[in-house]
Amino acid sequence: MSRISLHSRSVIVSLFRNTLATLGFAALLAAPALAQQTLKVTTIPEEAATEQIRKFGPLTQYLERTVGMKIEFTPVSDYPAAVEALVNKQVDLVWFGGFTHVQAQLRSGGKIVPIAQREEDTQFRSVFITLTDSGIKTLADLKGKQVSFGSQSSTSGHLMPRNFLLQAKIDPDKDFKRVAYSGAHDATIASVVGGRVDAAALDITVWRKFVDDKKVDTTKVNVFYTTPPYYNYNWSVHADMPAALRERITKALLDLSMATPEGKEILTLNRATKYIATKPENYKDLETAGRSAGLIK
Repeated sequence: MSRISLHSRSVIVSLFRNTLATLGFAALLAAPALAQQTLKVTTIPEEAATEQIRKFGPLTQYLERTVGMKIEFTPVSDYPAAVEALVNKQVDLVWFGGFTHVQAQLRSGGKIVPIAQREEDTQFRSVFITLTDSGIKTLADLKGKQVSFGSQSSTSGHLMPRNFLLQAKIDPDKDFKRVAYSGAHDATIASVVGGRVDAAALDITVWRKFVDDKKVDTTKVNVFYTTPPYYNYNWSVHADMPAALRERITKALLDLSMATPEGKEILTLNRATKYIATKPENYKDLETAGRSAGLIK
């Protein structure tokens, strides 16, 4: 067997090294794609976990098909958990209330990007409810009463109702006999129906859904005050998400239409008529309200 010359050996070694380098570079390029095969999604727990799964199940299936990735939907235990999950990139896409979006922005140093909101979220409102025979007719009538909010981090169930109370010169912590936090909008309604509190504040769309589904008797419990409008919910992603993926998700949400059976089912479950683009500036007033109410230090 003839010996390989020193020159030939050096050529072979060089080719071998170049091949390894090429394979290594290819692996590096492939790694992010492999790592991003599953899109992790969660939402603030504004209603029971079973309702969240029911609401977002068809949307999850739609995104899986249109974005071209496996979707993993995991409910979280409370509002702060949803914030931490996106800030720490444990999930990729979150349905936030306006205030939780603000909290995530501040917590992350401005690294959270709102990509879509329901058209209804440009003119969102909260409602205050009470038993129809309670004698409560105005916000001023709440003084000395037991009042419930939803989660402390809820926009429509706490921040904005508190904000409008303060504008009406009513301080919940001083003027109410007791302040309660139910944790979720459906639980808020139950607290009034069950007589555990005299009145409560919640998301207007949840209230309307309960009324439409005949889950509440409006001859016994009804709205006595509706707030002025404000910006609310959105779908948010982390700024470190690849731009192409962010664009695919955004397009999928904006393409949903009431004119198709699939779109109508998803939008109806999400209490929406359509999704529209949004931007961080839309939520600045909520940050201001949070600071005024002492909920942001």
